[in-house]
Amino acid sequence: MNITRCEQRQDADTWVLCPQCDRVSRLPSLNAGMRAVCPRCHETLSTRWPQPAKRPTAYALSALFMLVLANLFPFISMEVAGIRSAITLTRIPGVMVSDDFQPLAAIFMVLVQVIPATCLLIIILMVNRVAMPHGLRVLLGRVFCHLRNWGMAEIFMAGVLVSFVKLMAYGHLDLGISFWPWCLFCLLQLRAFQSVDKRQMWHFITPQLPTFKTPVAGKGGMAQGLRLCSCCTAILPAEKPQCPRCFTRGYVRKRQSLQWTLALLLTSVMLYIPANIMPIMITDALGSKMPSNIMAGVVLLWSDGSYPVALIIFIASIMVPSLKILAIGWLCWNASGRGRRDNEKMHLVYEVVEFVGRWSMIDVFVIAILSSLVRMGGLMNIYPASGALLFAAVVILTMFAALTFDPRLLWDRETDHSVEDTAVETQ
Repeated sequence: MNITRCEQRQDADTWVLCPQCDRVSRLPSLNAGMRAVCPRCHETLSTRWPQPAKRPTAYALSALFMLVLANLFPFISMEVAGIRSAITLTRIPGVMVSDDFQPLAAIFMVLVQVIPATCLLIIILMVNRVAMPHGLRVLLGRVFCHLRNWGMAEIFMAGVLVSFVKLMAYGHLDLGISFWPWCLFCLLQLRAFQSVDKRQMWHFITPQLPTFKTPVAGKGGMAQGLRLCSCCTAILPAEKPQCPRCFTRGYVRKRQSLQWTLALLLTSVMLYIPANIMPIMITDALGSKMPSNIMAGVVLLWSDGSYPVALIIFIASIMVPSLKILAIGWLCWNASGRGRRDNEKMHLVYEVVEFVGRWSMIDVFVIAILSSLVRMGGLMNIYPASGALLFAAVVILTMFAALTFDPRLLWDRETDHSVEDTAVETQ
């Protein structure tokens, strides 16, 4: 029987390669509000959201409106001994630039405002199929896929809450008009990202490519001469380096994945030690300068009775980076074939590393808020110190280390099992 190109294209939409374990599955027919997960590693493969265009558009437009409001008005104000200081979100990077900490200002602007706003605009353009040149549409799709996990608006919000506890010991705090729009922005932008399925978004950009051969469900893609495009989820021949759908270059496995991961990990370890020893901020009170590092801040909060906040800072800034470095090293050890073959446990470790890595940036954002708000002339001033920049570099390097690690290496030693051929459908 002859198979037409149209039938091949329709059939291509039903096949999926798991990005985590490389298992080939066939997608079930999904009802609205349901998702398909990989039977082997339980990674979400596709989600069918109700109203796939209206829902993310409404969330994205509302979030952008709240972002504009949040940047127009005062964010927080503080009064100490009759001296009042107020900041806006736009003033925070300006203060850091004036203190010759341009990298921290760039980190704040890019991660907290620019990346979330850019991704929200791309969502609106993509899901509504706004007319534009095809090359630009593909470029925006690639930008969204690479940047969506780098937005840190909600982490900055957590840093704001931690800052409140520290600042209440010094003076009276007032929430500005833009504080509540920023809270809404954080919630709405998260909902907008959750409402976009990557496979569906790329279907809006370019329909799935016809399969060059029929895959075998339940087996690994590499064993069948197939590879996954990490950007647009297309299934391609293993020997094809460039995806004809999104023009992203790729390979069956990330090239020199373990070498890159270990190099980034070693660099982060070298920076992590001075980042914890050197001061991250300097408090100038009545002309007396008191430098403090991360551990000193935790001890101070604990001694002041702020036990929950001290624990949050300790976990996010001390425990998480340390455990993340150890976990990535353990993953590399296991993926190289030296560890025990416990793929499910190692996959869980990888998912935890991916999720918690960004949250170590809380302390950097706390310093940004404190150094911008506490400017009381000769009474009290807080300045960022070099340790904050080193610590931010450690967080970013460990995030890149997690990105360069290929989790499929953990599963390559496992023999394919003839379990379910179709991805599992869940609520």
